[in-house]
Amino acid sequence: SKGAVQAVQARNQICVLDIDIQGVKNIKRTDLNPIYIFIQPPSIDILEKRLRDRKTETEESLLKRLSAARVDLELSKEPGLFDLVIINDDLEKAYSELKEMLLEEIKKTEESRKS
Repeated sequence: SKGAVQAVQARNQICVLDIDIQGVKNIKRTDLNPIYIFIQPPSIDILEKRLRDRKTETEESLLKRLSAARVDLELSKEPGLFDLVIINDDLEKAYSELKEMLLEEIKKTEESRKS
C-alpha cells in the first residue's frame, strides 16, 4: 500500500516492490516518485525454458505466466514507463546493472538526508 511505502521512506530506507505493469501505472499516479526498473527475459522462449527447467509450475500456471509475460513485454515498450530496462540474459551483468542503479539511488538518498 502507499502508506506502507511511505512508512519505509520515512525511515530513510529504500522500498523495493515487485509489481506488474498495472501496478507501475497505478504508482505513477501517486506522489511516491520511485524509480522504475523492468527486468525482462531475453525472449519468451528463454523464459519458458527457464520456467520449465525449474519444474515448479503446473502446465496451466506456466501458460498463464507466459501469457502475462507476453503482455508485460509489449506494454513495457511504452516510452517513459521505466527508468531502466535490464535484459536478464547474463545474471552477473544484470545484477551489476541493477546494483549500479540502486547505488546511485542510495547515494541520492544519503545526500538528501544531509541537506
